[in-house]
Amino acid sequence: MHGQSLIKRRISRKIYVGSVAVGGDAPISVQSMTNTDTCDVDATVAQVLRLEAAGADIVRISVPDMESAEAFGRIKKLVNAPLVADIHFDYRIALRVAELGVDCLRINPGNIGNEARVKAVVDAARDRGIPIRIGVNAGSLEKDLQKKYGEPTAEALVESALRHVEHLDRLNYPDFKVSVKASDVFMAVDAYRQLAKVIEQPIHLGITEAGGLRSGTVKSAVGLGMLLAEGIGDTLRVSLAADPVEEIKVGFDILKSLKLRSRGINFIACPSCSRQNFDVVKTMNELEVRLEDLLVPLDVAVIGCVVNGPGEAKEVHVGLTGGSPNLVYIDGKPVRKLNNDNLVDQLESLIRQRASEKVAADAALIVRS
Repeated sequence: MHGQSLIKRRISRKIYVGSVAVGGDAPISVQSMTNTDTCDVDATVAQVLRLEAAGADIVRISVPDMESAEAFGRIKKLVNAPLVADIHFDYRIALRVAELGVDCLRINPGNIGNEARVKAVVDAARDRGIPIRIGVNAGSLEKDLQKKYGEPTAEALVESALRHVEHLDRLNYPDFKVSVKASDVFMAVDAYRQLAKVIEQPIHLGITEAGGLRSGTVKSAVGLGMLLAEGIGDTLRVSLAADPVEEIKVGFDILKSLKLRSRGINFIACPSCSRQNFDVVKTMNELEVRLEDLLVPLDVAVIGCVVNGPGEAKEVHVGLTGGSPNLVYIDGKPVRKLNNDNLVDQLESLIRQRASEKVAADAALIVRS
C-alpha cells in the first residue's frame, strides 16, 4: 500500500490535553473551535458532538465571561472530546473553568494581569494537571512590540511568545504548548521555524484567519504542509470561515497527504479526460459523501482509463480502473468486473467489505501481540 511517512518529527515534551497526548511520539492531533454562543449550551454541545463524529481530537471553546464559564461546565459534562477554554484578560475565568474540569487553558500570561494573578492560574493548573496553551497572533501583538517592529513580523511573534514562556518558566511550569499564528503564510512559517529552535514544548500549528473554505484550505495546506514536512508541529487547527467540521476534514486530509496520520479513506483519483470509461468526477463526489462515516485507514483509487489505472489500482486496498468493462482490484489483484450500471453502489459495497476485513485483521493482530 501507500507506505509510511519519511518525515522525521522534531523532538518535543509530551503533555496531555485530557486523554489526548500532544508532543513526543504522539500522533499529530487535529482540533477545531466552536462558533456557537457558548451560553447556548444545547447548540454548543450539538456542535461539539458533530466535531467528535468528524474525528476531532480536541475542541476549543471561547469563554469570554463568567456566564460562559458556567455554561462551559455544563457543556463539559455532555461531551467526550477534551475541551480547551479560550480565555483573555480575566484570570478569574481561568480559575473557574479549572474548577469545572477544563482539559487545557488557552491564555497569554501577559494579558491576564500581574504576576500574582498569573501564579494563581498556574497553581490551579498544576494542582489539577491542566496544561496551558500560549497563543500569539499577529493581529493582537503587544503595543510595545508593534512600536518596536513597526508592523507584525515573525521576530515580533516569537518575541511575544517567549515573553509568555518566561512567565511560566519563572513559575517552574513546563506543561504548555505554543502557537505563533499569522494570516500571512511566510510570516507564520518563519515564526514557527524560529520558535521550534528555542523551546522544547509542543507546537500548535495554524494559519490564522486563513479565509473561506477553498482559499483557506489552500493557504493552510501550503503553510502547514511546509512546517509539517520539516517535522514541526504536534497539534493543528485549520482556521476556516466555514462549518468547523470542515476544519477537521481538511486537517486530516493535510496529515494524510504527508502520511503523518491515517484516518478514513485516502482517495487517489484522476482528474478525468476523454479517455474515461465512466464519469470519474460524479463517482468520486458520490463516494466521498457516502463513505464519510468510514474511519478505517484505507487507500482507494478511482481511475477512469487503462493508461494509469492498473498501476494505481495495484498499489491500494481497493482500486477501480476504467475499461470495457471496468475492473476492480482488491489488494493488488483483479477480482471483479463492473459495468457502469449501479457502479457507485457496487464500489461502495466492495469498499465497505474491505474496510470490515481490515478492522477484523487489525483487531486480530492486536490480540496476538
